[in-house]
Amino acid sequence: MPSQYDIKLQPHAIDDDAALRAALCKQAKLKEHQIGEAIVRRRSIDARQSPVYRLRVEVFSPEEIYTPEAPILDQYRDVSEAPEVVIVGFGPAGMFCALELIELGLKPIVIERGKDVRARRRDLRAIQQFGQVDPDSNYCFGEGGAGTYSDGKLYTRSLKRGNYWKALRMLVEHGAQPEILIDAHPHIGSNKLPKVVSAMRETILRCGGEIKFGHRVTDIQLDKTSRQITGLVAQHEEGEVQIRGRAYVLATGHSARDIYQLLFDKQVRIEAKPFAIGVRIEHPQPLIDKIQYRQSPRHEKLPASSYKLVSQVEDRGVFSFCMCPGGLVVPAATASGELVVNGMSLSRRDSPYANSGTVVAVELEDLPQGDGPAEFAGLRLQQQVEKTMYEATASPETQCAPAQRLTDFVAGKVSRDLPDTSYIPGLAPAPLHQLLPDSIYSRLQQGIKDFSRKMRGYFTEEANVIGTESRTSSPVRIPRDRKTYLHPDFSNFYPCGEGAGYAGGILSAAMDGQNVARSIAETIQDKKCTFS
Repeated sequence: MPSQYDIKLQPHAIDDDAALRAALCKQAKLKEHQIGEAIVRRRSIDARQSPVYRLRVEVFSPEEIYTPEAPILDQYRDVSEAPEVVIVGFGPAGMFCALELIELGLKPIVIERGKDVRARRRDLRAIQQFGQVDPDSNYCFGEGGAGTYSDGKLYTRSLKRGNYWKALRMLVEHGAQPEILIDAHPHIGSNKLPKVVSAMRETILRCGGEIKFGHRVTDIQLDKTSRQITGLVAQHEEGEVQIRGRAYVLATGHSARDIYQLLFDKQVRIEAKPFAIGVRIEHPQPLIDKIQYRQSPRHEKLPASSYKLVSQVEDRGVFSFCMCPGGLVVPAATASGELVVNGMSLSRRDSPYANSGTVVAVELEDLPQGDGPAEFAGLRLQQQVEKTMYEATASPETQCAPAQRLTDFVAGKVSRDLPDTSYIPGLAPAPLHQLLPDSIYSRLQQGIKDFSRKMRGYFTEEANVIGTESRTSSPVRIPRDRKTYLHPDFSNFYPCGEGAGYAGGILSAAMDGQNVARSIAETIQDKKCTFS
């Protein structure tokens, strides 16, 4: 049986197989003749002193034969004549749900309001350069969902929620770089994710599944006597179409506000849930490298450095979110009249900027009720902040974003000018300290002060604070049973992923989609279905 050893390598030696074997001999006390195959199973960076790579290496003796795992896709067969399952949304949750259904012998029919990744690029350019927001095709909606154009970070703390390893392997089998299987903080990059997503689509189609792009769900047909959904109505450019299946998965992502309204109008139970609101803070990447690695410039074999910061202010969490080293800030609005920002990175993370959402937890008791249903209290707050940010600049139609220098934001004064930025639509000085709700701003103000004590050099006038980071998660939850994943009022309706309130990133959404697919297979076929 192979044995595992933990070793350290200097950055310059990370791609050197001879250095790896020498380290095994020196640090693990092995002899050269004892080492056959040496497979790196885990890789991380330890920057507490001089940065080094920490590796977990599986070592086979020369007599042992290393046999890689068989590809998961080898198990896939044609499901064109199998029972049909309707999936609304083709982000990570819907995509991995569809793939898992095929493996389990069921046919997925996917309904996606947006476009395929290639056609979607034109609409992203229209947002960036002209401020034109297509409500069905943008950074949130379209093939692959929000994750396709937001760095492709794959790490999650929710490892017990599903088969994390299988989800990573599926990405690799569809073209992602194999390093994601070993990196402690894996990512794919927004330049490579579209090809991976396209390959997943081709697998689904090749195996007999269906994908309907440009189809927006406008009605849900319910039979409350039998406690079932009997069909969906979707609008597309040629009119309306009815779509039916044995089960229905709602995996629309956290920005499909019309779907929440549709469920409410149909008297399908939904509820308000905690979420977070804040800003996106952008630093020069060399500054973050100098703070984290104590090197300037960083070694060429070290990736752009990142950070994770957390504070507790007045019983609410203030934390960095979706940190994008070597990344870009992008406009993430899904409708005209709102301004939302997000972060993304390309695979090499070679932008001269680092950005991170910095947000405050919003609990249910923090939500102003006002007019309207209590279920939408968080959604109303989210919309109000996004509208305020949109109206704060001199030319909001361009998606120009309000911003302050970090030091001015904390001091509560408008900046006279702003540092350079990666945000293509541009920034305009504005009083974010007045535009944000008082409870959000005061906690951010104190949280940033705490961050500056934990990360010396973080608090600098070289950093931009950009409004607003408001789509960290859905402010609405669609309830479901913990074991069956079914909505409590219906026997064939499965809320799934971020939009339903059960995930917080690509991998957690993917695992949720896999779990839902397995539950559906057990329900439809009375047992887990596999091909013989």
